[in-house]
Amino acid sequence: MRVLVVEDDRALQTTLAEILRGAGYAVDVSGDGVEGLFFGQEYPLDLAIIDLGLPGMPGLELIRRLRAQERQFPILVLTARADWQDKVAGLEAGADDYLTKPFHPEELKARVGALLRRSAGHAQPTIELGPLKIDLTSQRVYHGEREIDLTTYEYKVFEYLLMHPGEVVTKTVLSEHIYEEDADRDSNVIEVFVGRLRRKIDPEGLLNPIETLRGRGYRLNRKPRST
Repeated sequence: MRVLVVEDDRALQTTLAEILRGAGYAVDVSGDGVEGLFFGQEYPLDLAIIDLGLPGMPGLELIRRLRAQERQFPILVLTARADWQDKVAGLEAGADDYLTKPFHPEELKARVGALLRRSAGHAQPTIELGPLKIDLTSQRVYHGEREIDLTTYEYKVFEYLLMHPGEVVTKTVLSEHIYEEDADRDSNVIEVFVGRLRRKIDPEGLLNPIETLRGRGYRLNRKPRST
């Protein structure tokens, strides 16, 4: 999943990026509201974290413009202002949640995770697909009681498909959402990840949780066959 951080404090910007990357997210950063608007318009984002006190364009205006242009990804407001009026203003501008500085890294990760789950229609952090159980908080996947050992990128591919059940997802879209902007992308690598993922979560070929639509992409089967 791909997250944009718009924060002008470079030290905090670096801290936020490190926390999010450590949690498995691809992260783009900006220190300016105008640049943040460009990123929000042009990048395939899953969520944005926006500080209210930004140079170039205030955070509230940035949020309003993104929503006016029908950018629907969740937005988490980051603010040093503790007044309830500022929090209400952020929510009324189109933000989905807010986090007050200073914050604990675990709270940041919990709020980001909850926003992403809700945007995908998942109220709980655990998803079940037949005998498969996916814990989005711990980023662990189980077949019954047995944990399946996935690499970071295998999990990222699976998580993105889980967040878009029933949708046809192209290799290009998967690449855009699991890699950062300056990453060296190779769409053929996605085929490798999906192939390994299938072998690990469905070694007997009985569940068919990930369908391939030739020439179009992949689709998560929301009701895989049970063993």
